[in-house]
Amino acid sequence: MPEENAAAEVTAAEVTAAEVARLAGVGRAAVSNWRRRHADFPKPVGGTETSPSFSLDEVEHWLRAQGKLAEVPLRERVWQQITAHPGGAVTALVRAGGALLVVRDRPADWLELTAVSDARMATLLRPVLDQVLGARLGPGHALAEIPLSPAAMPLLRAAAELAAELGARQAFEFLLGRHLDANPRQYTLTPDGLAGLMAALAGPSSGAGTGSGGAAGAAPFKVLDPACGTGTLLRAVPGATALYAQDSAPELAALAALRLALNGTPRVRAAAADSLRADAFAQDTVDAVLCHPPFNERGWGHEELAYDPRWEYGFPARTESELAWVQHALAHLREGGTAVLLMPPAVAARRSGRRIRADLLRRGALRAVVALPAGAAPPYGIPLHLWVLRRPAPHAAPPAGLLLVDTAALAADTPLRSAWPAVHSTVADAWSTYDRTGSLAQEPGVGRIVPVIELLDDDVDLTPARHLPPPTAGGGPAELTAVRERLGETLGRAARLTPPPAAAPAGGTVRPPTTTVGELARAGALELHTGTGGGTGSAPVLTEQDVYTGNGPSGTLVPTADEPVLTAPGDVLVPLVGGAAVARVVDEALAGAVPGRGLALLRPDPDALDPWFLAGFLRGTANTRRASSHASTATRLDVRRLQLPRLPLAQQQSYGLRFRALAEFEDALRLAGRLGEQLVQGFHDGLSDGTVTPE
Repeated sequence: MPEENAAAEVTAAEVTAAEVARLAGVGRAAVSNWRRRHADFPKPVGGTETSPSFSLDEVEHWLRAQGKLAEVPLRERVWQQITAHPGGAVTALVRAGGALLVVRDRPADWLELTAVSDARMATLLRPVLDQVLGARLGPGHALAEIPLSPAAMPLLRAAAELAAELGARQAFEFLLGRHLDANPRQYTLTPDGLAGLMAALAGPSSGAGTGSGGAAGAAPFKVLDPACGTGTLLRAVPGATALYAQDSAPELAALAALRLALNGTPRVRAAAADSLRADAFAQDTVDAVLCHPPFNERGWGHEELAYDPRWEYGFPARTESELAWVQHALAHLREGGTAVLLMPPAVAARRSGRRIRADLLRRGALRAVVALPAGAAPPYGIPLHLWVLRRPAPHAAPPAGLLLVDTAALAADTPLRSAWPAVHSTVADAWSTYDRTGSLAQEPGVGRIVPVIELLDDDVDLTPARHLPPPTAGGGPAELTAVRERLGETLGRAARLTPPPAAAPAGGTVRPPTTTVGELARAGALELHTGTGGGTGSAPVLTEQDVYTGNGPSGTLVPTADEPVLTAPGDVLVPLVGGAAVARVVDEALAGAVPGRGLALLRPDPDALDPWFLAGFLRGTANTRRASSHASTATRLDVRRLQLPRLPLAQQQSYGLRFRALAEFEDALRLAGRLGEQLVQGFHDGLSDGTVTPE
């Protein structure tokens, strides 16, 4: 589309219901209510029936007419210009990023540029932008051809306004983050926490011999990411003096270059090409390599790269693309340099890669394999591994052992978000000790140094869990005694909470008039939300299983553009699949979580509905049965059809007290069951491994 039509395209921007909610500063449920209650609310102009989009111009006019919007927030206005750009959001982000770099590095020049017309600004900006990009990204950089025309200037002016409010780096991070949130399936992202851990492992160390990580007076520290994506890994490296980024997708290479240039002062070099087939930095050696490579690629170049000099440890099989990335990383390291790669767990055990794994061990290139908890990075259901490698010196003796660490147990009973600090410190401390001293105290189930000779068998299986002594399940006699005492206390509490004998109504059974959840929602007595497990931010996710078992949130948020509904005290959560009569009232401990897929969240008006009364009647077996439908493989609950009696609030609260007491009794029984299982298994393990005597 011609550039001169860009301004017209911006005025035709579309917004989703979630973006309308952001414009008005309300929750998404409020937008749904407006659509239902106001006949003049703008009609959808695009999207789908379940996810419609609306004209931004019409929405703004409607919100102002309703007194719900004084002015579109600046960040929303800039974001809508990004999404409505005729060349696409990435093109708009690249242009905005270039302008933000000028704002940061040449603020006086930017002020002069913005004082003229758009046409004049487009002419004057070109040489300034080229100078700034050349200074930060080097000659021949990938952004040399950013087209500029008068129609693009309103976006660049708006981006500079946002930079005045947030800062240039933060403005670009906000816009890029919104783009990534809006397109979660297009990008494989490395979470910031994992990026920080990988950077810590690859940072300057005694083995690397580069001092203190690029601080003032320290030796230069150069880092490469050959599959850089949006630059998250390189951005996490503190003190680097030069960053090399390459990605096969030109738009990612451009975004990474701008992100890294805005993030700090290191020299940045970025290239858009397949690193295995067209290595842009073939002549460069670096101090560290960080990489989250594509997994399970069959078309990585097996045929045309058969005689490539990078295969120093063996020619990878077609199915071993990850081992090609490992050797690519090693080929770029100087002697003593460190590489950290995120790997699928199968790479540690596949028979097709055992010869390369064996040679990496014999020559001392592979130094550590770390098993991460499931959920650390996509694909979230798989416990991925970190491989830490060193470029061995030609005549140096290889280390006698490989460091193996398994962090799965650290997140076994805790949401990964809460457990991550312990995962980070455990891995970083183990690597630091091993790297500094060559030794590590063995910790059953967590880490040990395994002699290389033990690993060089027919399989060369490097999976950490297969070489670590299992932890004592009961924790020894002292821990078993503590569990036994806690079990006794819990059983005593359950006995005290046992409900009194049931009593029949004095005047016989009287059934008051009933209403349904759907009718209550229409009357405004409660809000009804369906869980998705997705949204912006980093809140934990309550899964169906969490609600069934009474545990805290264990799920991981799926990034989407929607603003998530967070649980609040007094909400009621109901699983929609399975047919069991379950309803859980949210307390302070569960507040602030995102309801997962397969859950309904009911938010009662406290002046009309008691939450414990609501949850108690929703759990009735007959009630659940009437509101359920049956497919060939599952039972699904229509929560709107669930019934409860019409009672005054005071009478509801009387029922609510009894239902709450039943829930406390149920929690005590559930805890007693878990403690009993732990005690039994602990005795079995202790007796079988000799830590407990049979007397």
